[in-house]
Amino acid sequence: MAPVAVVIVIAVIQFVVIAWLVGRARHRYGIKAPATTGHEVFERWFRVQQNTLELLIVFVPAISLFAIYVNPNWAAWIGLVYVAGRFVYTRAYVADPARRSLGFGLSMAPILVLLAGALIGAVRAMLETSPAG
Repeated sequence: MAPVAVVIVIAVIQFVVIAWLVGRARHRYGIKAPATTGHEVFERWFRVQQNTLELLIVFVPAISLFAIYVNPNWAAWIGLVYVAGRFVYTRAYVADPARRSLGFGLSMAPILVLLAGALIGAVRAMLETSPAG
């Protein structure tokens, strides 16, 4: 499970860095808290942060459950694709939101694989331990 823990920590650090970059953009473009609009580039950074948070909430349990019910090493490698996808998404969205699709796909596909694997693995485990009836 250590590889999975490392990937989760990397994903959380990535989110913290994005949050810091949002704060930097807030300062650079003079957006006073609690405003979330006011300059297009700041708004892009803010949307990246929000989208990353939305996916992180799903990613952490998905990778954890996949690791438990399928394979922790596979979970970690799939999780690294998610992290790379978030990087691609961030770069593309801040430059031009219309170019975000590849990064979003590289973020969402691993989550879907992790969720499907976790569900299949958990159902298998449940069926293997249920009394014959």
